[in-house]
Amino acid sequence: MKKKSFLLVTVLLLALSMFLAACGGGSDEGSEKKDNGDSGDKGGEKPKFMSLVTGGTGGTYYPLGGAFAEIISDATGIQTNAEVSGASAENMNALKDGAAEIAFSQTDIASYAKDGKLMFEGAAVDNVSAIGTLYPETIQIVTTAKSGIKSVEDLKGKKVSVGAPGSGTNPNAEQILEIHGMTFDDIQKQDLSFDESTAGIQDGTIDAAFVTAGTPTGAVEGLSATEDIVIVPIAQDKIDALIEKYPYYIQDEVPAGTYKLKDAVSTVAVQAMLVVSNDLSEDVVYDVTKAIFENLDKVTHAKGKLISAENAVKGVGIEIHPGAQKYYDEKGIKAE
Repeated sequence: MKKKSFLLVTVLLLALSMFLAACGGGSDEGSEKKDNGDSGDKGGEKPKFMSLVTGGTGGTYYPLGGAFAEIISDATGIQTNAEVSGASAENMNALKDGAAEIAFSQTDIASYAKDGKLMFEGAAVDNVSAIGTLYPETIQIVTTAKSGIKSVEDLKGKKVSVGAPGSGTNPNAEQILEIHGMTFDDIQKQDLSFDESTAGIQDGTIDAAFVTAGTPTGAVEGLSATEDIVIVPIAQDKIDALIEKYPYYIQDEVPAGTYKLKDAVSTVAVQAMLVVSNDLSEDVVYDVTKAIFENLDKVTHAKGKLISAENAVKGVGIEIHPGAQKYYDEKGIKAE
């Protein structure tokens, strides 16, 4: 009897040990799979929808954003919509608040946002990274021949639009006036979108407008159909002084023929860039970056010809998202 009891206990103990070993092995295997799954996920699941915030309908961001959204949707399977917005500063806050996943911004505004400077003082945007730069955004001081405005100094006392509230145009206007010994107090400042600005110039309610956008800019092209457009030049010594104080500016010009201009006009530019939320995974941003730069033939806007992966890593100003960096590394593209 005792012998049978001993054998029964032995069998039960053996069965228990095999069961525990099996459970332990299953746990290890499950942990290994989970670890591998987390590593492959690179920060989050693939979203079904993304919002790409752009700018006003009269600028360059909006048509380009529409093209990019369509490219991203087709190439990645993530439904991406281009949204009208107040442009750069508003877009950075949209990323911060989780209201968008991808955004256009000027390089200077993205830098202010990350550093918590100027309009972002005390409210830094620390959850974003760059996909890359796109093209120069030319600062155009738009007026008409009948206004009599021929220089920046001539803006004194005039009704001048400095861009929509929250846009990157506002600090550009402020800094250019500063280099000329002026402030917003020296003009009758108007905070208008590009469309509102050109409409105001056309109906005579304002005299001039600062427009920071890729040329040709839709709203200004529309104005040139009915008005003799003047782009106010910036003198070379002022350009040099501006770049020395604010290094994110570059020298630029509005080419002859643009808006029916007879001669090229000397001015400055910042750069347009694409910024993404850090909530997007490495894999998703890699796919988005690849989709854009390998389908630029589908971009019909004139600025599409200036966009390239090789230039995207130049003058970024903030850190590049690991997903975008992975794409550049694969292509052997390095910042100079």
